[in-house]
Amino acid sequence: KSSGKAGAQQRNKQRGRPIGSMPGSPREGYKLNLMATLRACAPWQTLRQPIGEPRKLRIQPSDIRVTRFKQPQETATIFVVDASGSSALHRMAEAKGAIELLLTDCYSRRDSVALIAFKGTEAEVLLPPTRSLVRAKKVLAALPGGGGTPLAHAIELAEQLAATIQRQGITPTTVFFTDGMANIARDGTPGRPQAQADVLIAAKRFQQLTSRTLLIDSSPRASSRARELASALNG
Repeated sequence: KSSGKAGAQQRNKQRGRPIGSMPGSPREGYKLNLMATLRACAPWQTLRQPIGEPRKLRIQPSDIRVTRFKQPQETATIFVVDASGSSALHRMAEAKGAIELLLTDCYSRRDSVALIAFKGTEAEVLLPPTRSLVRAKKVLAALPGGGGTPLAHAIELAEQLAATIQRQGITPTTVFFTDGMANIARDGTPGRPQAQADVLIAAKRFQQLTSRTLLIDSSPRASSRARELASALNG
């Protein structure tokens, strides 16, 4: 239920949820854990008191303990929107409204959003990863519709963008908004059989990212093509 609320967990020296202590040094960027340090040095105080000198707390470098933190990684949601003729005729307005709701949810968690639209003969990154909800809404409002459905190119572009985001230490989630009916092959030529074959090839490569994927069927009725694509994307 909470798969979309936070990125993968990663260790952090200063921020996040405390998960205990460990030997270390504040000079390495960690926060000193005073109580854990005192507990580590307390059993040795009797042995460390030199004869004839005043009793005082004696701490050695091996006693120093620092706090361990674990923090969720930043997340980025990539919206891949079908702006082709079939989607434009069916529910383009509903698609924009649903995406704006998702964008608002992302903004409330300070996550990044990106937008890829595909129509005609190719897909295009209209909005690189950003936290600006206003900018994202402006791009979405101006999203045109019409033309063919180059779905294979859109999947390939989404894979490249998600891989780039992962290399930056950010957890990507990709949301496809399409009916799954491709009719433009990867080389830009029309033809439904070749286009569908290219879609499956691109989907298999996309699976290797092991990132979260969601497919929303934008057709008026439930589409078997959309279900098959969701399965191919492991979404």
